[in-house]
Amino acid sequence: MENRDVSFSYDKANDQLKSITGSIDTGKIITIIGPNGCGKSTLLGVMSQNFAPRSGQIVLDGKLLSEYKPKELARKLAVVHQQNEAPSDLTVEKLTGFGRMPHRRLFAQPDEEDEQAVEWELSCTNLLSKRKLTINQLSGGERQRVWIAMALAQKTKILFLDEPTTYLDIYYQIEPLELIKTLNTTYGLTIVMVLHDVNQAIRYSDW
Repeated sequence: MENRDVSFSYDKANDQLKSITGSIDTGKIITIIGPNGCGKSTLLGVMSQNFAPRSGQIVLDGKLLSEYKPKELARKLAVVHQQNEAPSDLTVEKLTGFGRMPHRRLFAQPDEEDEQAVEWELSCTNLLSKRKLTINQLSGGERQRVWIAMALAQKTKILFLDEPTTYLDIYYQIEPLELIKTLNTTYGLTIVMVLHDVNQAIRYSDW
């Protein structure tokens, strides 16, 4: 993925992002750091097509990001947002399965490939023993792992995470970061994440 002179503004008056240029190296963990309000999450939002840049271009696999249809893009990159919500009585297995939607036809039921994918994601995130538990039965760190598992179910090569340790006690912050590192080293995922802790960024990032 490559950013080419990308600028973005919420109000068309003041740019939150100004002429951002740079590339995301395949197979690396890249962390965006900086003070509150500097545009970290905004940049992640622009690179995931949640926001349209005011100017400049973003290229993914030789194609402009703006030319991807939503379902097509969802097979290229997955995003774990800072704030995630789901019905508290939804099971881990069911929520993870929603990540397979980009690979299904409209109204199609899960097939064997979907079931195998969910099995793999739950195994990767160490959630197999908790698959029948509901979201409200999990700890904060476990819930974050479920959202990561749902993103993995999209079977993408790129994973974006916006402040994956936010709202977690210090004790639980290391859990998702260790998982992210494992996903990168074991499965070669390219990972871009926003962090506010520079020490965590140094420990878990290539760039």
